[in-house]
Amino acid sequence: MTETTTTATTTPVNKVRGALLRYRILAWITGLWLLLLVAELILKYGFDVDALDFVPIVHGWVYFVYLIFTIDLAIKVRWPLGKIIVTAIAGTIPFLSFWFEHIRTKEVKAAYHL
Repeated sequence: MTETTTTATTTPVNKVRGALLRYRILAWITGLWLLLLVAELILKYGFDVDALDFVPIVHGWVYFVYLIFTIDLAIKVRWPLGKIIVTAIAGTIPFLSFWFEHIRTKEVKAAYHL
């Protein structure tokens, strides 16, 4: 039984599909935790409320996993270094991870006919 591959790389489509799914899930989770982080910072510095002290730590670890999955996908689809860096930075700017997830998903789906 042989797996389908594309002409762009020798990476099997099933591995790209899995890496894309992991990237998409973590892009959304990272974006949501980043929005929660913004709310935490507003509460902390705007209203002197320390109710969400755990959010920066959780977002940091979620972002770390996002970076791993972004690099995993980038290696499988052979993104250039600039695209990897910009996609990685998207997890640090509110709402940008959602937009980049949409753009990168469209690109990968088009390139790999997913």
